[in-house]
Amino acid sequence: MNFILYFVVIAATMMALSHYLPGFQVDGWMPALWAAVVLGAANTILKPILFVLTLPFTILTLGLFLLVLNALMLWITALIVPGFELQGFMPTFIASLILSCVGMIWKAVTKKRKQDD
Repeated sequence: MNFILYFVVIAATMMALSHYLPGFQVDGWMPALWAAVVLGAANTILKPILFVLTLPFTILTLGLFLLVLNALMLWITALIVPGFELQGFMPTFIASLILSCVGMIWKAVTKKRKQDD
């Protein structure tokens, strides 16, 4: 159940971002849900491959390049999902930071809940 709720939370965050972040546009709940699923798939499949390929650059930048990789995953998601558009690097970068923070908070909350059970 937490797995499905995670995608709903990410989709809700995307919907909120589309209202408050210029250059970030989601045309409704269905594109937001699809974008959340595609982003999860991209982070699971594509991001580890790109991480290994860019490891020297990530080490050189002391890990800051991982923020650019997060933005790249979001941009790839926007290319795949109709109704989900990003205009420019800064909205993509800011949105990826916010979505990453929401994901980390979600994982921390659900991890704590699992420990309490």
